[in-house]
Amino acid sequence: MLHHWSRLEQQATQEHWSYAQFLLALTELEATRRYQARIARALSESQLPVGKSLSNFEFAHCPTLNPAVVMQLAQQMQWIMQGSNCLIFGPSGTGKTHLATAVARSALELGKRVKFFAATSLVQTLQQAKLNLTLPVMLTKLDRYDLLVIDDLGYVKKSEAETSVLFELIAHRYERKSLMITANQPFSEWDSIFADSMMTVAAIDRLVHHAVILEIQAPSYRQQAALTQAKAAKAVQPDPKQ
Repeated sequence: MLHHWSRLEQQATQEHWSYAQFLLALTELEATRRYQARIARALSESQLPVGKSLSNFEFAHCPTLNPAVVMQLAQQMQWIMQGSNCLIFGPSGTGKTHLATAVARSALELGKRVKFFAATSLVQTLQQAKLNLTLPVMLTKLDRYDLLVIDDLGYVKKSEAETSVLFELIAHRYERKSLMITANQPFSEWDSIFADSMMTVAAIDRLVHHAVILEIQAPSYRQQAALTQAKAAKAVQPDPKQ
């Protein structure tokens, strides 16, 4: 307000604003500044990948994905308020991370606290906390986030040390706080992630009890981009017969 009041006062005088209009303009500027500052802080804290939003997600590339379901997740926060989960499955390169990031960013803009983790990085952090006998403290700290995004779960190595801490996180947040997980493998292949079949069943049971499941069946963006670049490079190469 201190920064803008003089300029606005001149405009208000020239345009014959009422005192209420002048005050409203000042407070709207302050509210906008505070909102932008909050979003900037929240994005920095969340560590969400940049440049990924629903506006630049190519739904046409994923014909089996229902945009209405995605938009509901992004715009209505009841699922996060209720501690429900979102699980996104699909082959590598089909936009799972983009989709998860876009929905998570929408939740952040609507006031939810969000944190993004690569699955392998998160597991290493939890393992270290367990070795230091501080895992319960770590899990409680993660409770400050309404939504945890765990990207590429399938890259977690199948070992008791890794998967046990991952299961503890899933069990800790069950029906309390939300998880959004992306994975290349369907549930039928999760025995390759968890070392114990009973742990696999228990983890899946907790995740799907209150969950929206999205499946993406589409060609890989990266493979298509590589093919396009290869064709373009071939097209500009001179003909050796000429």
